[in-house]
Amino acid sequence: MGNAFIEELRWRGMIHDMTPGLEEQLSNEMTTAYVGIDPTADSLHIGHLVSIMMLKHLQKHGHKPIALIGGATGMIGDPSGKSEERKLLDEHILRHNETALYEQLKRFLDFDTSKPNGAEIVNNYDWTKDFSLIQFLREVGKHITVNYMLAKDSVKKRMETGISFTEFTYQLLQGYDFLYLYEHKNCKLQMGGSDQWGNITTGTELIRRKLGAEAFALTCPLITKADGGKFGKTEKGNVWLDKRYTTPYQFYQFWINTTDEDAERYIKIFTMLSKEEIETLIEQHRKEPHLRMLQQTLAREVTIMVHGEQEYQSAVEASQILFGKGTKELLERLDEQTFLSVFDGVPQYHLTKESLQSGISIVDFLAVTTDIMPSKSEARKMIASGAISINKEKVQSADIIIDTTFCLNSKYILIQKGKKNYYLIVLT
Repeated sequence: MGNAFIEELRWRGMIHDMTPGLEEQLSNEMTTAYVGIDPTADSLHIGHLVSIMMLKHLQKHGHKPIALIGGATGMIGDPSGKSEERKLLDEHILRHNETALYEQLKRFLDFDTSKPNGAEIVNNYDWTKDFSLIQFLREVGKHITVNYMLAKDSVKKRMETGISFTEFTYQLLQGYDFLYLYEHKNCKLQMGGSDQWGNITTGTELIRRKLGAEAFALTCPLITKADGGKFGKTEKGNVWLDKRYTTPYQFYQFWINTTDEDAERYIKIFTMLSKEEIETLIEQHRKEPHLRMLQQTLAREVTIMVHGEQEYQSAVEASQILFGKGTKELLERLDEQTFLSVFDGVPQYHLTKESLQSGISIVDFLAVTTDIMPSKSEARKMIASGAISINKEKVQSADIIIDTTFCLNSKYILIQKGKKNYYLIVLT
């Protein structure tokens, strides 16, 4: 009989590799498992969500999750999957990043200490900061051979370009984390992305050699896009969980714009929906792909999980603006960051507020002040046919005077020509 947690990850496509005996261990007792996250930024991004989902499923199946913030390992840099040496971060930046990550992780797991499987957050800086070099060499370095370390992919791939001793020893530090958590938290399993296999198994090996005990490793595949592009990257870089870097609207758009093929995989990995719900959705979607039911559900589930119901509703409303369903009231409700996200890439015209003080006729505004229309006669013709809107309200007459009362957020005017052409006037 397979283990329920492993079965769950298996059908979701979230298992790449695991050490023998893990299913038996999970079936025998409540098992404590951890995932490590280095605080290289003050926000998690959606690449981290995969590990977080593994912890969520682990907890759902009655086991205990630990999220480890790598305050110490973050000071060194993990060579896995990197072709060159990482820049070292200042300690005060790392401490700031740690605090931010603590806050984010609290949204995803149940930290109720009264429950035997209540989640915990630990920081490896706490047990590494007072560890002397001599102590480290005797207690850790003595048990792992250089031959063993050189055989790891993360090291092998860097032998051509060069790897510093600092990054070379990263796997020993990560291995020591596992040993420490095994001894102090009875933590028997470490999980992570498939690129972490080498680092994780250094930990299981250290526990075996030092304590004569058995520990386990479980990795999930690195998430890719069907077209081979990098998952979680947009033209602007990472898709972050912090709305200062990726607005809830942009976050929602990332998921809503996934391809059918990707949406079928992602909905299994990034949501807690059941197998039955997902299989029904996939079936419905294949019958009526134009309704984009998979993408809609995926975007809803992940956006609510990360940003909450209210931000999700705002993102949906904001998305409707570009597709003709928006209203002036809706535009006015958008915060500036979301407003600019919605109209990102729209042609912009910059005017001074003074230029509008005494007002400009709509015809001049469209054809002279800006070049939205090629001529005044063309502007009149478009207005007469009802093809021009200001702030989502149709322009009824060519006699309208544009002044600062038309401003949204006291600095923007949105012009729409036809159904799909938008222009943003920014007043300074």
